[in-house]
Amino acid sequence: MSVRSTTLDNGMVVLTDDMPHLESASLGVWVKAGARSERKAEHGISHLLEHMAFKGTTSRTALQIAEAIENVGGDLNAATSIEHTGYFARVLKEDVVLAADILADILQNSLFEDDELTREKQVIVQEIGAARDNPDDHVFDLFQAAAFPVQPIGRTILGTVDSVREFNPDTIRKYMGRNYVGDHMVMAAAGNVDHDELVDVARQRFADLKPNGAPAPQRAEYHGGEERLISDHEQAHIVVGFEGRAYNADGFYAAQVLASILGGGMSSRLFQEIREKRGLCYSVYSFHWAFADSGVFGVAAATGEDEVGELVPVVLDELKRATENITDDEVIRVRNQIRAGLLMSLESPSARAGQLARQQILWGRPIPMQETVDRINAITAKRVQDVAEQIFTQGTPTLAGIGPIGNLADLGAIGDHLKR
Repeated sequence: MSVRSTTLDNGMVVLTDDMPHLESASLGVWVKAGARSERKAEHGISHLLEHMAFKGTTSRTALQIAEAIENVGGDLNAATSIEHTGYFARVLKEDVVLAADILADILQNSLFEDDELTREKQVIVQEIGAARDNPDDHVFDLFQAAAFPVQPIGRTILGTVDSVREFNPDTIRKYMGRNYVGDHMVMAAAGNVDHDELVDVARQRFADLKPNGAPAPQRAEYHGGEERLISDHEQAHIVVGFEGRAYNADGFYAAQVLASILGGGMSSRLFQEIREKRGLCYSVYSFHWAFADSGVFGVAAATGEDEVGELVPVVLDELKRATENITDDEVIRVRNQIRAGLLMSLESPSARAGQLARQQILWGRPIPMQETVDRINAITAKRVQDVAEQIFTQGTPTLAGIGPIGNLADLGAIGDHLKR
C-alpha cells in the first residue's frame, strides 16, 4: 500500500492512498461524531446536518454546489452512522483540489438558512415515515433501543418527527461547533491523488478550524431487553442478539469470524439449517457491529406467522452448537472470505478512502492489509468457540420483533434455551 499520513497543526489528519494507474480519485472528510454524540434535544441532528451541508454556503448556493461538482462529471454524497459522519466526492484526477475546496466550504461556511432548513426537515420527516413503514429497517431501530435503552447509542439515527421539527439554525451551529473539530476529523483520498497537494489544500482551507475540545460521548451500557411491535405485515421480522465486542476489545476479531461462520453467506450454518434444510425463511443472517466501547452480535430473519414459533428455537440451537463445535475448516473458509473481501476492496478508490478514514478514527492509524490478515489468521477454532460461549450463554439477550409475532418466544425463554 502507498499510504501517506500527515497531521496538520489543527489536529486534522490527511491520508492518501495513491493509485496512479487510475484517472479518478475519491476523497472525503470523515468526522468522529454521529448519532451518539447528540444530546437528548439534538436527537437526529447529525443526520440533518449531513443534509443541510449541501444547501448553501457563504460563497455558493445549493445549486452552485451541485453545478460545481457536476460540471466536471463528479458527484457528492454523505452518510451518517452511530459514531461517524462522512462527506465525500468522486472526481477526475485534475479536479481533486476543486472537490476538496467544496468539502471544506460546506463543512465550515454553511448558512443553514431558514427556508432551506424548513424544506429539508420536511424531507427528513418523510424519510422517518418511510423507515417506519419498512420493517426490515425498523426492527433494527427497535433492537438497538432494547440493547441500549435511554442512551444516545440506542436512539435512531434519523431522530423523531418531533425532535427534527424543533431544530433551528442555531441548534445546528452549536452542535457543529462542539463536535466538528480538528482532532475529530480526517480527510482521506484514494486514487490518482498527490498527497502533498492535498495537504496544502487542507492546510489552507481548514486554517480556521478549531483544533480540539469535542466532548466524549456518553459511555455505552448494554442492558438487553425486548421491543415488540405487532402489526399487519405479512412477514414477522425478528432480531435476536447479545452484547458484542468493541473495536479494541479482546475477542473482536473472533466475534467477526463467528458472525461469518453462523450467518455470513450461503454456506453458513444458519442459512443451511434454516433456509436450505427447513425452508423456514427466505433470508437469515448474523452480524457483529462493533462500537468504540461496546458492540452487538445478532441474528436477523423474516418468516411467516406460522413459522415464528419454530424459527427462533432453531436459531438458538445453532447458536448453542457454536459454543461446542466450531471447526478448523469453518475458520479457514472465513479467513479466505475476509482476505478476498479485503483484496477486492483495494480495487475501489471509494472503498479504500473510507477504509483509511475509519481506521484512523477507530485505531489512530491506517492498518496495513497484511496486519489485518495476520490477526484473522491467528484466530483458532477454539478461540471462536470460547467467544461464542461468552456471548451466547453468559450475556443477556436482546429481542426485537415486528409483524405477526404472537408466537414469538419471550426473552426469558430465549435465555433459558441457551443455558440449559
